Amino acid sequence: MERLLLVLFKRFLRKSASAKTQETEQKLAPEQWVARIRLGDEMLREQFISDYKPYILKVTSRFSKRYIDPSRDDEYSIALLAFNESINQFDSNAGKSFIGFAETVIRRRLIDYVRKEQRHSQVVPYSMFDTEEEDQPVYNSVETKQALHQYDLRQTENERRLEIGDLNAELESYGITFMELVEHSPKHADSRKLLIGIAQTLAFDPDLLQTFKHTGRLPVKELTELCGVSRKTVERNRKYIIAIALVITGTYPFMHDYLNIPIEPHSMNQEASQ
Repeated sequence: MERLLLVLFKRFLRKSASAKTQETEQKLAPEQWVARIRLGDEMLREQFISDYKPYILKVTSRFSKRYIDPSRDDEYSIALLAFNESINQFDSNAGKSFIGFAETVIRRRLIDYVRKEQRHSQVVPYSMFDTEEEDQPVYNSVETKQALHQYDLRQTENERRLEIGDLNAELESYGITFMELVEHSPKHADSRKLLIGIAQTLAFDPDLLQTFKHTGRLPVKELTELCGVSRKTVERNRKYIIAIALVITGTYPFMHDYLNIPIEPHSMNQEASQ
């Protein structure tokens, strides 16, 4: 009898410990889950993704403007992979929540999928789109092409709005608004090239970038020494330099293309003429 009680007691302890662990994990914020997963807990990764499948499905259906069937639609599989990708790429020091970051990544991967499908459809002869069924009109290939084009434009515009909203929120965390950014943008091409070079120096130097992210302040002294510019140049253009650095280090492909930021850093041999 004593041995039986001992066995039952051990089982109770295991169940209690398991329940306590589950309760603790449920209380964790998404960012805490990600931090633990990044330490190598792959089982926790599977549980985290499983718990957030309803959220992933919601984002995917909202993007597609229709109900997504997880068992049939490719969009859902793409969204799952994007969510897993978000776990690997999330930066807790970027000032953005994991959920917001994950939604951005999911939407971008879905946009890539839609564009890929459209490119594929365009290499197929348009006559393939003309189908005739009983009691149904013939589908016009030109109209189909136009509809696909309009859909692409709408999705691109929607994605651009989301990106601008994300960037605006990140700028505000540094006390910068879009209106100020416009006002502080350099008027001359040489000045713009120089300031982008300073921002690239900040973005591509891990130590400087970490200092900036931690303090929220530009490492002015280091930038002046590395870039060969005056302290006045960096301080006067602080907001523009910060904005460009955030675009370079963040997930802002539309803004990156719009601002025409080179992949390689500029060489800086002259100061901005301000």
